Amino acid sequence: MSDLSLNTASRNDLRNVAIVAHVDHGKTTLVDAMLKQTHSFAEHGNVAERVMDSGDLEREKGITILAKNTTVAYNGPSANGEIMTINVIDTPGHADFGGEVERGLSMVDGVVLLVDSSEGPLPQTRFVLRKALAAKLPVILLVNKTDRPDARIDEVVAESMDLLLGLASDMADEVPDLDLDAVLNVPVVYASGKLGRASLTQPENGSAPDSEDLEPLFKTIIEHIPAPKYNPEGVLQAHVTNLDASPFLGRLALLRIFNGTLHKGQTVAWARADGTIKPVKITELLATQALTRVPTESAGPGEIVAVAGIEDITIGETLTDIDNPQPLPLITVDPPAISMTIGINTSPLAGRVKGAKVTARQVKDRLDRELIGNVSLKVLPTERPDAWEVQGRGELALSILVEQMRREGFELTVGKPQVVTKQVDGKTHEPMEHMTIDVPEEYLGGVTQLLAARKGRMVNMANHGTGWCRMEFIVPARGLIGFRTRFMTDTRGAGIAASISEGYEAWAGPIEYRTNGSIVADRTGVVTPFAMIKLQERMNFFVQPTSEVYEGMIVGENSRSDDMDVNITKEKQLTNMRAASSDTFENMTPPRNLTLEESLEFAREDECVEVTPESIRIRKLILNAGDRAKAFRARAKA
Repeated sequence: MSDLSLNTASRNDLRNVAIVAHVDHGKTTLVDAMLKQTHSFAEHGNVAERVMDSGDLEREKGITILAKNTTVAYNGPSANGEIMTINVIDTPGHADFGGEVERGLSMVDGVVLLVDSSEGPLPQTRFVLRKALAAKLPVILLVNKTDRPDARIDEVVAESMDLLLGLASDMADEVPDLDLDAVLNVPVVYASGKLGRASLTQPENGSAPDSEDLEPLFKTIIEHIPAPKYNPEGVLQAHVTNLDASPFLGRLALLRIFNGTLHKGQTVAWARADGTIKPVKITELLATQALTRVPTESAGPGEIVAVAGIEDITIGETLTDIDNPQPLPLITVDPPAISMTIGINTSPLAGRVKGAKVTARQVKDRLDRELIGNVSLKVLPTERPDAWEVQGRGELALSILVEQMRREGFELTVGKPQVVTKQVDGKTHEPMEHMTIDVPEEYLGGVTQLLAARKGRMVNMANHGTGWCRMEFIVPARGLIGFRTRFMTDTRGAGIAASISEGYEAWAGPIEYRTNGSIVADRTGVVTPFAMIKLQERMNFFVQPTSEVYEGMIVGENSRSDDMDVNITKEKQLTNMRAASSDTFENMTPPRNLTLEESLEFAREDECVEVTPESIRIRKLILNAGDRAKAFRARAKA
């Protein structure tokens, strides 16, 4: 990143590598195996599975959300008797967390591209590979899960090489000095992360690699990922690539040192994002050992360390020499595509949860804190002082932010996700997504119909002869809001869908998201089983008997397309006459419990989601039925 052409040395005892792949292809499991086989944990240590996915949400959803680094101390046969330090960055596989991937790639000198032996390259594989080639990073192809019964290793290697060639030719104009020979001369490693085995010899489809451990992978990393290069006469240059917090030390900045040496207690120049330079003292310097941070006195070029003592430092800034400051360029990320409004809870049931955070100041402070560590997020003011527009890469990234805030005790009102448009030559353009879908053949027609209704156009289709089809669509980003729930229902949970940003195109016209109307409570009260039994033939319910409801709250989904106001609190009139038959609650249909994502997908333009630590409710923006009718007439007239 700095000018190393004059005088270059390299750190041969060090390798910095990122593991990149599509979601659920086995990155985190492979990192587990690397840590265990290098005895990075204490012998008596109790190590959890997927140890790098440390967040509660990461464990629950089974996906990586934040890029994290770990250090492997390798002293196997390929190290020639030395101890080699391999810094491994585990990156997210979901396109919504692309900002994490871009940061991860700025810390490393090469990537291990992990591809599933059955699914092959998918959209996120393309995304991370494109970023790696743009940064001119060498690539190692690792075909994972070779022991899957439906593995097709030959075809997957061929597809990956085609993808590499296609991307290299696409990027010839953007990166004129791209070395095509180096791009295509990619070493291939075959592995099973779960078994902790890797081999350079291709195994049979569905069988494990012939080696007993990951030694072939370590050997390939040491031989093909270049050692960090630096200028021995250069001044200190350390780039902030991530942030963390410690209960004892406050904010920690994670740095990749490109030149010079950093010492504990040293005074350095902090080159800020606004161009100003400020002297700061390094109060604590921490190196990584496996997953723990340990104090160290100094760190040299190529190392990834954490420093404490700089309160407002953010991602992309540089620590450099106090006498001769030479800042590095800021990290750039792709612009946001989806936005949603987040504000304080304005429903009649606000403030019922003891200890909940309900004020606008608390919400704004929390959003500002999120901006510090999340470079792909933007927070903009709205017309209201208690609500903000939050822009991000995708629906999943924004819903995870809301879920984290809910678990921290916030009460929020969240609007329906919208797309971030831009004007080109006076015309409105919207973000498009390149969607890849794998489905069993029998669901082909239903999925094609579903995407056609959302203005998607098919660009490619392939049948591997395994009973599964792969289709590729270009579809507006707003067409994918609420898509996943319908897709999972239509394919009986068997389909696999993933998308990646495809730039901007002209506005595609109106999209019908939901054909069913909402059932709206017309008064405040408590839900009664008597009312639910009378109404259940016409609707699906989202509320349980004895739940509190208020006027304007959505309590179910109508079987028809229009909204319907109902009295769901109606009680049975008691008389002194004996009834011929008592009410039978056995045949009452169980209500649907919507998750946060499903609630955001279900909400229409005139609806929003009330989020509290204890419950998630969907409601109308205008609660009063008379005011809603007036607003509807005014919109129709306009």
